[in-house]
Amino acid sequence: MAGITLAQAEARLQNYLDAEEKVLLGQAYEIAGRRMTRANLQEIREGIKLWDEKVKALSAFASGTPRTRTICPGW
Repeated sequence: MAGITLAQAEARLQNYLDAEEKVLLGQAYEIAGRRMTRANLQEIREGIKLWDEKVKALSAFASGTPRTRTICPGW
């Protein structure tokens, strides 16, 4: 099975950004006496960070930008 594509990572990042916006607009609401609470904002922000990093890494790979590496002699 192939890895995650840049398009998939971008779509997932957008989903998390949309979720964050919905939470920020109204974390909790009530309908017909039932109280509903949206997802945990901290978890959404962790997802945004994760998918943002994946998008950046996949974009760099697609553009041919090499990753930097640290080499420690004597290890």
